[in-house]
Amino acid sequence: MIPEAPAVEVVAVVGATATGKSGLALDLAERLGGEVVNADSMQLYRGMDIGTAKLPEEERRGIPHHLLDVLEVTDESTLAAYQEMSRAAIAGIRERGGVPVLAGGSGLYVRAALDELDIPPADRAVRARLEARSAAGEDDALREELRRLDPAAAQAIQSNNIRRIIRALEVIEITGRPFSATAPTKTYVRPSVVVGLRDDWDALTERIERRVEQMWADGLLDEVRRLEPAGLRDGRTASRAIGYAQALAELDGQTSRDEAIASTQAATRRYARRQESWLRPDPRVRWLDAAAPDLVDQAVAVVAGDRSRR
Repeated sequence: MIPEAPAVEVVAVVGATATGKSGLALDLAERLGGEVVNADSMQLYRGMDIGTAKLPEEERRGIPHHLLDVLEVTDESTLAAYQEMSRAAIAGIRERGGVPVLAGGSGLYVRAALDELDIPPADRAVRARLEARSAAGEDDALREELRRLDPAAAQAIQSNNIRRIIRALEVIEITGRPFSATAPTKTYVRPSVVVGLRDDWDALTERIERRVEQMWADGLLDEVRRLEPAGLRDGRTASRAIGYAQALAELDGQTSRDEAIASTQAATRRYARRQESWLRPDPRVRWLDAAAPDLVDQAVAVVAGDRSRR
């Protein structure tokens, strides 16, 4: 175990989906005397287990995990709520003398937990109006509006991420400021070290495809059937989750099983690319080879080294 030192207060494990973040976070928590804090926006939802690759309780080695199963599928996952919950969890672990180990693939959620980030307000009426325009087929007009009002945000947001474009326009209308002005700074609120997992793309692609196939074999369709009466279809966030949207389409007879699996695999590959693109520009991430046989030792050394340098 690394001796107590005031320098590094939080450890985070980040990377693309299927790189092994949950396993490494568990190993680090075990070695450092820590507790795990979830930073995957979909693992916040109760009952969404198979499709989010949530670590079963019996595989958590008795290590406390925080912010799993804290939302109903009808709840909307918001960055502001997550920031409040994650920082409270981190503070609680520190007060108990433990090391918080943040783990998850939702890059903005990790930043909300670790970085100085002032989250702008929301206005449901404004958002509803913008969403109605999107539903009416005005996505191109919304993209053009964002390019005109905030070119920096338009360049930073994926053109197919209509939900994020709508959020940017909502913030601009409410605050009168560019959405890009609300971007998180690369300044930690607590001394932190971020370990990034990187893998060969071909190997990662194979792992993604096997994982998705295994989700269907493990009963994702049955999981979705169980979540339907709880309101999965009505959930603004949960119903759009990768795998769940495709499973709902299969249940509705809109796609076959093979088509649903292939669509989920493709969506997951795209998501992995976006995750890497989000993380790559951050110079603070300490990248490690996810396939390294001594990965845990390397990660512990990164944390120890960071403590000694600060």
